[in-house]
Amino acid sequence: MCLAIPGKLESINENNTGIVDVLGVKKEVALDLVPTCKIDDFVLIHAGYAIDIIDEKSAQETLDLLNEIPGLLDTEIAKY
Repeated sequence: MCLAIPGKLESINENNTGIVDVLGVKKEVALDLVPTCKIDDFVLIHAGYAIDIIDEKSAQETLDLLNEIPGLLDTEIAKY
């Protein structure tokens, strides 16, 4: 199974990479697969590549779910 994480593109470098913010973590990603992206776009990131541009609402929904995971794990562990 593959997982793509949304992040907000903060800057674009000369070598066609960009810095993306994912929940406060900055990551350099390749932008080759999303040539039309621009600063402040939300992109899906997988394996070091931005693979798609998504709308802010979809990105925020996914990020909200990701923020719930530690709490869910604590709940599941507490059952056993």
